[in-house]
Amino acid sequence: MKTTKLIPVLVASFLAVPAFAQSLGLGGAAQVNVNQQLRIENGLKSGELNTREAAKLEREEAKINRVEAKAMADGKVTAAERNRIDHLQDKASRDIHKEKHDAQTGNSASASSQRMQADVQRNANQQARIQAGVKDGSLTASEAARLEHGQAQGERREARAGIDGHVSVGEQSRIQRCENRQSDAIRHEKHDRRHPG
Repeated sequence: MKTTKLIPVLVASFLAVPAFAQSLGLGGAAQVNVNQQLRIENGLKSGELNTREAAKLEREEAKINRVEAKAMADGKVTAAERNRIDHLQDKASRDIHKEKHDAQTGNSASASSQRMQADVQRNANQQARIQAGVKDGSLTASEAARLEHGQAQGERREARAGIDGHVSVGEQSRIQRCENRQSDAIRHEKHDRRHPG
């Protein structure tokens, strides 16, 4: 699915903050994750970001997902954990803006950039699926935490692959295998019998 078709679906799915997410203390954190992934992808597509810059930003996104996973693991995000997540997301937002508006540019038509674009787009899709599961109650806090940890693993792979400024076919293949496992995990967790209660 093209990003232009996906954006309205993502925006519509995040207009209301679900009660379950509020009870966990998540607020709009998952929405911010999706939005930041889309900003990175759009920066790659416009040439405002090069592969190396996107890799650096993906490493930062992976850290946020690890912190979220740890915070959600016990079923409740404390005010201190929420503040730390907010601080990290604000910093990541500033870093995305800074990288998109510096003198460095990327070649959005290059094969490497297109591979990174596809991987970042998939991150956004999977973050949206996790958020939808939290919203509709098909994911428990511990399931969401495990899935956020999985997101972090995929983003770390992307960061390692692109840190040299080039994502090879082999690197993307390894990233895609990781993303396929994450997609299967999301589907499994959303359709098992455990629900928040």
